[in-house]
Amino acid sequence: MKDTYGRTIDYMRISITDRCNLRCRYCMPDGVELVPMSDILTFEEIIRIAAAAAKAGIRKFKVTGGEPLVRLGCPELVGELKQITGVEQVTLTTNGVLLSKYLEPLAAAGLDGVNISLDTLNRRTYERITGRDELNQVLKSIDLTVEKGIPVKLNCVLQRGLNAHEWEELIRFTRERPIDVRFIELMPIGYGREFEAVYNEELLEKLQALCPDLEPDERVHGNGPAIYYRLPGAKGSIGFISAMHGKFCAHCNRLRLTSRGMLKPCLCYEDSVDVGGIIRQNGPGRDEINRQIQEAIRQAVALKPECHSFEALDGVTERKRMIEIGG
Repeated sequence: MKDTYGRTIDYMRISITDRCNLRCRYCMPDGVELVPMSDILTFEEIIRIAAAAAKAGIRKFKVTGGEPLVRLGCPELVGELKQITGVEQVTLTTNGVLLSKYLEPLAAAGLDGVNISLDTLNRRTYERITGRDELNQVLKSIDLTVEKGIPVKLNCVLQRGLNAHEWEELIRFTRERPIDVRFIELMPIGYGREFEAVYNEELLEKLQALCPDLEPDERVHGNGPAIYYRLPGAKGSIGFISAMHGKFCAHCNRLRLTSRGMLKPCLCYEDSVDVGGIIRQNGPGRDEINRQIQEAIRQAVALKPECHSFEALDGVTERKRMIEIGG
């Protein structure tokens, strides 16, 4: 599918739950109100939407949350997504706490890659950020996933006054293991508005000063907008996803399906298309509903803006929390 700016849209992020077993302060702190389970798409509904999306031109899916592995049956859903005609890749974003528990069925389902959120290697800082003492379990999951041969990327969000200095320790993963470490600028969405981000242009300057032999890595690493670099001799690469100061909108290839069935063209704006309402209609037959779903997907693609406006907060119209959107 092409949007109105000529971009090929072939990637969809699917949020399967707004629940999470951590309480990260910039995403889902204690006390947040959760969506009623009756409002969340069933797996059958997700598969029907995904099948319609594949017919419309979507080739790659990312399963997200909340934390997707807190929803029972996630590995089976991955397997069903992999079986849809036209689907080339299914990956997962997780905090890693439950990953080792479900690694075998995920591998058996054909999972193509996993992104693990990890902002620190300091146990006390981890607990301060996430509200839980689970760092050792996450590190275990990373080791086991690498051993299993599933590609791993670490997603790291740096915050001033908390973990801004830890980038140097985090990039050591790339020297020792075939892991990509990506630094993601904190976006002003939901609770993220309350914290001070570390911007990647500043981080890259520090990295280049520390490692003057840093090399650009122009290989394709996945579906995201990261710009990669590589330390000589390293097994992995260092990525920068610069939502705030390195606009990558010209290459945006994605839609987002929220856990409640809203198709979002862009994280920055409130615009969305209610595909969940379509699939839960009682009147039309199955074929007609499937046709309407495909039309809704095309409508969402047509609504994709030329670019976001995160750099100017008064232009950001999205007021939902990140767990409601799916990240």
